[in-house]
Amino acid sequence: MRSKIKQTSSYRFIIPLVTIIGGASIGGMIAYSFLPDEEPDISQARDASTVAEDVSSPEPQSAQAPKAEIQLASLSEEVITEEVTKTVSVGKGDTLMKLLTRSGANTQDSYDAIVALSEKYNPRQLKIGQDVKLSFLKEDRPVANGREETFQLVSVSLKEDVDREVAAIRQDDGFSVKETVIELEKKMARAGGTIENSLFLSAAQSGLPTRVTLELIRIFSFDVDFQREIQAGDKFEVYFERFVDENGTALKEGRILWASLTLSGDEISLYRFKTKDDGFTDYYGPNGQSVRKTLMRTPIDGARLTSRFGKRKHPILGYTKMHRGADFGAPRGTPIMAAGNGVVEMAARNGAYGNYVRIRHTSEYKTAYAHMKGYAKGIRKGARVKQGQIIGYVGTTGRSTGPHLHYEVLKSGRQINPLSVKLPAGRKLKGKMMNAFKSHMKQMNKDIAALPMLNKVASLEEKPQN
Repeated sequence: MRSKIKQTSSYRFIIPLVTIIGGASIGGMIAYSFLPDEEPDISQARDASTVAEDVSSPEPQSAQAPKAEIQLASLSEEVITEEVTKTVSVGKGDTLMKLLTRSGANTQDSYDAIVALSEKYNPRQLKIGQDVKLSFLKEDRPVANGREETFQLVSVSLKEDVDREVAAIRQDDGFSVKETVIELEKKMARAGGTIENSLFLSAAQSGLPTRVTLELIRIFSFDVDFQREIQAGDKFEVYFERFVDENGTALKEGRILWASLTLSGDEISLYRFKTKDDGFTDYYGPNGQSVRKTLMRTPIDGARLTSRFGKRKHPILGYTKMHRGADFGAPRGTPIMAAGNGVVEMAARNGAYGNYVRIRHTSEYKTAYAHMKGYAKGIRKGARVKQGQIIGYVGTTGRSTGPHLHYEVLKSGRQINPLSVKLPAGRKLKGKMMNAFKSHMKQMNKDIAALPMLNKVASLEEKPQN
């Protein structure tokens, strides 16, 4: 009796193995290996087989097991494809090639996509924080040790501006470029306020976008020293273009058509006007005098005056010496502009000045820029530059204690105070051109008066990005 129970117990394990593996002959081999060495009598074997048949699956089900195995095998060999999209942001030091390959694109696809994009967009214009949208075809395929995922670049798209998107899209014969432009409607906006601490802070509190504030400063920088002349209680007002989408959402700002500063009770108004005789656009006061001068007083935006022209105790040398320029403190990398039209006389390392640029504007006037981090593209000896053009970036090269711009104005080869120099005036409208300007100014005043002042202009910096 004990021997019968032992054999039956063996078959209880053997039969499920036969069912799972699905091969009768294999099952028989496994059964043989587990049976005891001595041969049982026939009656015991018959009884044991009877018990085994009771606990095992019926034979028809066992015969269907190989079909399940085939179905599982088919599933493991299937290639699964799907489209995957991701958005990545440009980081410091990133190029478009680095961005694509780091995100999973192979080198050849990345190169081909960049070549296609270059027809409509300069990849070197990537900005830190700019979003790039990528689309991949993901394939999940079987390999020797399991499954493997591969990615094929399908498209690369980025916004060059809020209303313009450029994309490289995979075709049968490579990548092609597609440009999408959103039609925007031009609206006018009028905003302003009273300066409490600084123009920048008050403008931001009124909701005036930073881009418009910077343009306002640039327009008035020929006549106004924003470091010394702005006081609490002064006022500003701006009439400018805005571009909105079909839902009325403002996407970007355009040109300033009129602006006003009231400093210590005196109002300065400037109107944008294009003279038809030469096709040149400038800002003019009510008397028809162009605001543009031969030189700008401050060739850098948003900087603070840290050292004036005159004698001072040198911060490094430790003794009193003549400081023959004006220093403007600003973060490293802040753009520096040419103070006027001219020709670059020097763009090289210059002793204690560090990286240095000198521009000849007229036979009498020159300007110099020192301690620069580096030079803008194309700035070299003999290059022609225009007023407001970026020539370099704030740094701390040479004999310098921190990032700043040392700015000099030279008259007949001698350094003079750049903050007090009397600069030659720009164009003065006369005759028919003055009459045309007066008509333009009259219509502009009507348009400005008809537009309600906005207490707060929606700032684009605060608008959520899609």
